[in-house]
Amino acid sequence: MGSDHAGFDLKEEIKSFLEERGEIVEDLGTGSRESVDYPDYGRRVAETVSTGEAPLGILICATGIGMSIVANKFPGVRGALVGDLYSARMAREHTDANLLILGARVVQPELARELVQTWLEAEFQGERHQRRIDKIAELEKENGAS
Repeated sequence: MGSDHAGFDLKEEIKSFLEERGEIVEDLGTGSRESVDYPDYGRRVAETVSTGEAPLGILICATGIGMSIVANKFPGVRGALVGDLYSARMAREHTDANLLILGARVVQPELARELVQTWLEAEFQGERHQRRIDKIAELEKENGAS
């Protein structure tokens, strides 16, 4: 997981929540509230998911929009910016999103924990949804993203 300075506090909160659940968490920064550029940290996490080094990732910035743009530039990354429980569940069940993106100034910590839990516990439903993911992969190939 990773964040910029605006997402630092929420990243720390989510990291603790995940560790309490027994999840293995690799924190790829940032390590403080000091101003940084979100693409640097978005790239770190998206690359680990894109290369298969990590099966899932979480990114956090102020709104989640910047991290969402960065994450979805990487082949095989299906980053989902979510702010409600239904979207968090659908991100996994229908799109098999492998990177969850949160806006620290948009969702409160309690909701963020619920979003993460919902996303982690949902399972990809496959079938017609797999066909759609295959089409996304084909678009990546056509556009030179993989």
